[in-house]
Amino acid sequence: MASFGPCDSAVYALLRRCRRVWAVAAVHGEAQRLAALHRALAPRLAYGDRLVYLGNLLGRGGAIVEAVDEALRFRAFFLSQSLAFVGDVAFLRGAQEEMWQKLLELQFAPNPREVLAFMLDQGVGATIEAYGGSRRQGEAACREGPLAITRWTSALRQSLNRIPGHSAFMASLRRAAYTDDGALLFVHAGLDATKPLDLQGDAFWWGGGPFLELARPYGSYRRIVRGFDRRHAGLAEGPHAVSLDAGCGFGGTLMAACLGSDGTILDRLEA
Repeated sequence: MASFGPCDSAVYALLRRCRRVWAVAAVHGEAQRLAALHRALAPRLAYGDRLVYLGNLLGRGGAIVEAVDEALRFRAFFLSQSLAFVGDVAFLRGAQEEMWQKLLELQFAPNPREVLAFMLDQGVGATIEAYGGSRRQGEAACREGPLAITRWTSALRQSLNRIPGHSAFMASLRRAAYTDDGALLFVHAGLDATKPLDLQGDAFWWGGGPFLELARPYGSYRRIVRGFDRRHAGLAEGPHAVSLDAGCGFGGTLMAACLGSDGTILDRLEA
């Protein structure tokens, strides 16, 4: 049954017994900024903290593999803290990760040339190159047909699988995350407030209308937090929503914020 509240499904991350939640905005392959943010974040961690990466670790920047490696390294550090559990860290699927997954199945698209052109316009070319591919080879494969596309996407998948931890990272991505008290909801780019959580579809990755202007709470959630804003307006708050995106990957900084259990912003970082 469709629900505006928490969903009992493995496609969402459930954050249990949170005192605070650190949320990291879209990284876009800026590994050095992510490492600097982690260095600032590490001494601020406290018992009961949880950590959510709000999608788009991939795309745009020139150090995508290194950014994923850095996120996995810090996850290991976070989980090494006293009384930390695997479910205390969540990685959300952003638009870049969604496109990457669709790219690996490009041979099944009814119009692969148009799909690839759209993805390249949105910045997926940097991820293709990071995993040893060539956008020109992809475009040529699309002109040749499904068999050529399959060879191209298979090579990309094999390159991904050769890098330790990266295929597991892709498999771990979740559509959204929420706290077990139903108070905080974390998404990548937005949501459609007229639809239940389990019917959001692409709204998670591309937005579904006004976000900061939400006139009323979405179900039980006191605050909805997103990590990608096309305007890259930095930290912005509405009555029921928070947006975190200072333009990392577009010439700006990488942002993170710490939220209390009631949605109050307790701390913020930029790198």
